[in-house]
Amino acid sequence: MKPALIDTDIVSYFLKGNDKVNFRFDEYLKHFQSINISIITYYEVISGLAFKNAEKQFLIFEQFCSAANMLYLTKDSIWKSAEIYSQQRIKGEPIDDIDILIAGIAISNGLNLVTNNLRHFGKIEGLDVENWND
Repeated sequence: MKPALIDTDIVSYFLKGNDKVNFRFDEYLKHFQSINISIITYYEVISGLAFKNAEKQFLIFEQFCSAANMLYLTKDSIWKSAEIYSQQRIKGEPIDDIDILIAGIAISNGLNLVTNNLRHFGKIEGLDVENWND
């Protein structure tokens, strides 16, 4: 098992109590001290909860984050993201900037990306992806 960065959709499944995802979180934490999430995922979840005015879920998410390892944008992850952006544009397969930034963080930290969005992330060269909801 390789260390992983958890994408926004998988965090959402976890917070909703998805049995498959919760089992995979438990298995992962047998090998690693904490879950890794990006500051981008933090933004995506918080913005969604703010839109829904979901105060209870916000508290649950903040508790989740207090035990997680937060990964931030760095010059290295930005450069990697810029390479991904360029490669995808050349191939004629653009991807949302948010997803590119998450992928850049994963690659620059040597992490697998755990996501349910294989359609977008599966196109990115050098990014190892897995789905904990399959």
